[in-house]
Amino acid sequence: MYSSLSKLDDAALIHQYINGSESALEVLINRHQLRILNFINSKVLNRVAAEDIFQETFIKVIKTLKCGKYNEEGKFLPWVMRISHNLVIDFFRKNKRIPLYENRDEFDIFQRIGDESQNIEGELIDQQVVEDLQKLIVSLPEDQKEVLIMRLYRDMSFKEIGESTGVSINTALGRMRYAVLNLRKLVESNNLVLST
Repeated sequence: MYSSLSKLDDAALIHQYINGSESALEVLINRHQLRILNFINSKVLNRVAAEDIFQETFIKVIKTLKCGKYNEEGKFLPWVMRISHNLVIDFFRKNKRIPLYENRDEFDIFQRIGDESQNIEGELIDQQVVEDLQKLIVSLPEDQKEVLIMRLYRDMSFKEIGESTGVSINTALGRMRYAVLNLRKLVESNNLVLST
């Protein structure tokens, strides 16, 4: 029974699960577990927290399927990844923190957010400046902050950001652009000291 289920695609397995086959759900989870768990763990960098978020993800999946609200035909994995991504964001919100940024030679935040219109480049001087910068990022509008964190701290592509947040690549790029401009204004208005 299990081996015959494993030959089915995601959409067929979902149909089987909705019609009462718990084994179909087990096949779905086993099929995507590694990818989803690795994705979550790469964001939270904590195996225990990642496993908790993974479980929460599938609790949401099960509730949605059992309520008959699932309608993402043929797009099961991107849908589950979006749920897990949102739970990762919730995890950081609950902990009121964003991942710690450490300035290293090969990774300079101002090189990442630099553009030709304004040339703000430099290194972060000390831990206090890092904390100040993180506070400024947290004060950005929610959609801009989300894209900035995913891009800089999670190293996600704009395609991945678009898929995770349910927007087009152009919208994700636009949000990043506004986040950069607003962050620069905040840096200047808060007199954040940068080396030149």
